[in-house]
Amino acid sequence: MIPTYNERDNLEWIVGRVRAAQPDAHVLVVDDSSPDGTGELADALAAADPHVHVLHRPGKQGLGRAYIEAMRWGVAHGYDVLVELDADGSHQPEQLGRLLEKTDDADVVLGSRWVPGGSVENWPWYRQAISRAGSAYARVVLGLGVRDVTGGYRAFRASALDALDLDTVHSHGYAFQVDMLQRAVRAGLDVVEVPITFVERERGASKMSLGIVAEAMLRVTVWSLTRRRRS
Repeated sequence: MIPTYNERDNLEWIVGRVRAAQPDAHVLVVDDSSPDGTGELADALAAADPHVHVLHRPGKQGLGRAYIEAMRWGVAHGYDVLVELDADGSHQPEQLGRLLEKTDDADVVLGSRWVPGGSVENWPWYRQAISRAGSAYARVVLGLGVRDVTGGYRAFRASALDALDLDTVHSHGYAFQVDMLQRAVRAGLDVVEVPITFVERERGASKMSLGIVAEAMLRVTVWSLTRRRRS
């Protein structure tokens, strides 16, 4: 599942890498009416390759909604495993096999930057510090037993998605990833981490901002307080 907004420069490149790394895998591009023509390019790729599919959405509605729609599409079309993958190359398709192998036994597999063997490339120290601190904060206050709480390279077994109550997920960005993880943990799903190398994008502009990070941390705090009141 590859959500896109203005990723024309990256799309053919990343789809090609997925198809080369996992020839049996299918790719679903979820485009939010990108003004740069990403959606039209996705249609052309789908017309040339039956393993590529496209969902068009009427406008930019956020990462969380894109993934929820993609998950519903995947379940409806009979796929067993659904994988989140960024369009910008930060999640390496060549490491996709690491996640897929673990889905034989686990419900949710996280590609983790912060476990032994995991790493990041081309990030300045302060971005690593922010990411590590955000993961640590969410892990502690929400009681989650994983290292990389905010990472976006993830595989879900379709059979596990019913337990996550997708109709009630309204989070975006970092908050969406934290929300999905805490739902999986609370539902008693088997969640495991595998090491990945996260690579900063080389082309195009990042969608991440301090506002998105702040929104996520605020939501995490609210979820933590709600959890304490219920316990």
